[in-house]
Amino acid sequence: MKSDWVVLKFGGTSVASRQGWDVIAGQVRDRLSVNEKPFLVFSAFAGVSDLLEEIFLHNSNKERDLVLDQIACRHQEIAKDLGVDNECYAEMLEILRKKVDKIKDVSPKLKADIFAYGEILSTTIGAEFLKSQIPGTLWIDARDILKAINQEDDTDQRSYLLASCDYEPDEKLQKNSATCIVTQGFIASNDKGKTVLLGRGGSDVSASYFAAKLSAKRLEIWTDVPGLFTADPRYIGKTRLLKHLNYDEAQEIVTLGAKVLHPRSVTPVKQYHIPLHIRSTLSPEMSGTIISVDAISQGAEVKAISSRKGITVVSMNTIEMWQRVGFLADVFTTFRKHGLSIDLVSTSETNVTVTLDQTTGAFDDKVLKALTKDLSKLCDPRIIPSCATVSLVGNNIRTILHHLAPTLEVFEEKQIYQKPYSFQSMNQYQNHQFNVCFRRGSGRQIGKRAPCPDFLIPKTGCSNWSIVGRAF
Repeated sequence: MKSDWVVLKFGGTSVASRQGWDVIAGQVRDRLSVNEKPFLVFSAFAGVSDLLEEIFLHNSNKERDLVLDQIACRHQEIAKDLGVDNECYAEMLEILRKKVDKIKDVSPKLKADIFAYGEILSTTIGAEFLKSQIPGTLWIDARDILKAINQEDDTDQRSYLLASCDYEPDEKLQKNSATCIVTQGFIASNDKGKTVLLGRGGSDVSASYFAAKLSAKRLEIWTDVPGLFTADPRYIGKTRLLKHLNYDEAQEIVTLGAKVLHPRSVTPVKQYHIPLHIRSTLSPEMSGTIISVDAISQGAEVKAISSRKGITVVSMNTIEMWQRVGFLADVFTTFRKHGLSIDLVSTSETNVTVTLDQTTGAFDDKVLKALTKDLSKLCDPRIIPSCATVSLVGNNIRTILHHLAPTLEVFEEKQIYQKPYSFQSMNQYQNHQFNVCFRRGSGRQIGKRAPCPDFLIPKTGCSNWSIVGRAF
């Protein structure tokens, strides 16, 4: 049974101006007017997470202090715009300075502790503003609610910087009597009480976790665009807003590159059939994209083009893998040993090629070197960094592949590294995936040279066809 809670998550750009905060306050009032209980999840102010990351690029306290001064200035500017006294967050800034001054050896644990201050500071300032607008507003620490799950064989990198949390319904949280609750995205705590992060862009995931815990009526992701589109409007002009999607369609589109929604945010709301709305603080009057169980599939179609940068390709060659029992098990065990999650896979009699997503922050050059050393015992590995994927997402694509031939022409002069294709039968539609890896330069040409816009009709249905190569 759904509760009266509605979870609203606001991203960095949405909370970076007085205009955005006026929209937030207005949305809270709208929810309260229809007897809904708003639960607000905020990201750090736009640009602050990048500044916190920059701290670790400097070796001297003097250079780090300059970055901290920028962080302080950023928060002072927004606090002034909101009419919030600097005293409400001054102590937290001082604690952050002391932690930074003590930096010696950089570890994932330390990074998680430092990065958390982006969300802690933004929600502290935001809560003070909302208290002046909405009496009964309560600030809570997300780390008291979201608890990380211990994963077997997790490295420190993954356990502290890419944690997953339990999201079983929480009756105590549901019974909270506050008029409005404000909390942080991106952060949680482990069984030792230490701060962990949910990965870059993890505030969407936090919001989804909270929606599941609250048995929420709805999850709303507020950002600077009004929803998911048939393609990236920056590269392709004839894009359309996808008004209705089911959970699996949305999962395909965001997993394959759409930046509007974090891929890990879909599963919790799907499990509890909680509708997910994507809306824009710049155009709050638009209904945006609605992701729910009610969306209906309508035959074979290509629905969206997605792309991803920051892909690392690992190609493994050996003639000895042919008819060898357990070769793939040995290979995948090696990846697990190094805490690496494989993305795409393609195989032949003498080659296995996989992709890893660099943007998760779960590995670095040191990890890849150790991986290569261990894989060398099994095969001849080759690491190809800085690749990208281009994907066509739709329903039952294999039946209309002959219409898509012009799309491949844009890759005529590009070296392609991977072409896996997968098929999955689902309840009311069929999900397909076809992937190709190539070097840089072709991504933006697809919308210009291939007749994709004719297929990109905002209907429902799901499958996926991808091309992978050097980043665009």
